[in-house]
Amino acid sequence: MGLQSKMTVYAAIAGLLAMMGGFVFYASLDNPELDKIEIDLFDVQVIDVNNIDNRATLEVMFLVKNPSEKTFTIPSISYDLYADGVLIGSGQYSTEDVAMPGRAAFYPGAEIPLKNMFYLTLTEQNAQQYNAIVNGEELDFSVNGMVVVESAWSLIEKEFKSN
Repeated sequence: MGLQSKMTVYAAIAGLLAMMGGFVFYASLDNPELDKIEIDLFDVQVIDVNNIDNRATLEVMFLVKNPSEKTFTIPSISYDLYADGVLIGSGQYSTEDVAMPGRAAFYPGAEIPLKNMFYLTLTEQNAQQYNAIVNGEELDFSVNGMVVVESAWSLIEKEFKSN
């Protein structure tokens, strides 16, 4: 192989690497806009109580706001749910098995509630909170978690807390 042929191969490889680097750079331009997401714990309601299995089904609703100029989707939200400051369990909202065009699109300025079922089982650690929940007492719920925000070109993970 001649010197000119080797130089052509090297130039093609360098051009390909530069093009790939350009794609990564272009995709990262969305990240500051995606990071503007606002997620709040909107409501927690008791849906069902199974006294035989000592298990309650709660509906956890998040209000997701898009104050940015980019449209995005939410493939997943992982969270720990607290009642009066006591951890009662972990939950996950997920649409990862749904193709991106089938997910709820958060257009600029949109506010969309996302509902998730949370299954609470009675344990020694959460007995007081469990009994208060199933008896309809007023509790202060809060969450700590991680939300994944995805645009056509980029994906970020952001931690959140909400009362």
